[in-house]
Amino acid sequence: MRIFVFSKKSLIFNFSIICTIILILFSSLSLATEFNSRSTPANNFMKDINDIVNGKEKIAYLTFDDGPSLVTPKILDILSKENVKASFFVIGKSVEAHPEIVKRAYDEGHYIANHTYSHNNSILYKSSESFLNEIKKTDIVIGKAIGVDGYSSLIFRFPNGFMSPHYKSKKKEAAKLLSQMNYAYIDWNCLNNDSIKKYTSSQLLNNLKQSSKNKDTLVILMHDTKDVSNSSLALEDSIEYLKGEGYSFRNFYSVVNNLK
Repeated sequence: MRIFVFSKKSLIFNFSIICTIILILFSSLSLATEFNSRSTPANNFMKDINDIVNGKEKIAYLTFDDGPSLVTPKILDILSKENVKASFFVIGKSVEAHPEIVKRAYDEGHYIANHTYSHNNSILYKSSESFLNEIKKTDIVIGKAIGVDGYSSLIFRFPNGFMSPHYKSKKKEAAKLLSQMNYAYIDWNCLNNDSIKKYTSSQLLNNLKQSSKNKDTLVILMHDTKDVSNSSLALEDSIEYLKGEGYSFRNFYSVVNNLK
């Protein structure tokens, strides 16, 4: 049997090394924990946005794309009358043309989200720099319109939606860029087809009824323009129908406010 004999100095030296190693490991664990705690809110936010359409409560998120335009004030009037808060995915160049409309929407409690500056896919996907510029430039003009320095929309909608097959590989790369900016993107799971062809108000309402059938939480796509169909003509009836079906209304502040 081999017997080991340690001197007092050797024991002290070895003990010091062990303590140092433990301290380093503990410090590394603390730094990792701190980093994860800092990154968790953004990660949870993106997950919360992505999970909205999987909700089991009867909640309707009204979203309007491609504005502001001269139709937007009428939509705001109806939303005010019905006490409904919506989310507007605005185009930057249109914000510059109608800053007072965006200011009104913001002041009335509606969420102002980012839908690119130009709504031009050839510009948007030209390069990573071009994509980021479209996002940042839009946030800047929104901030100027509503009087909020350093405004960040936090929520983005791809032109034609992420689900569209067009520019699919480019969109996947863009989604990574959005994640690095702590942005989330969202599509929809209900629509009235107002951008497909010219519909009457009753047809728009019927399209909404069909699209919402057997669904709980709804993210509803409409447009606050009249380029094809004019959703403002069917909006009041659409809200009344959804209320009659037991839906309550929210906008994306309900998720964003959880970051604070």
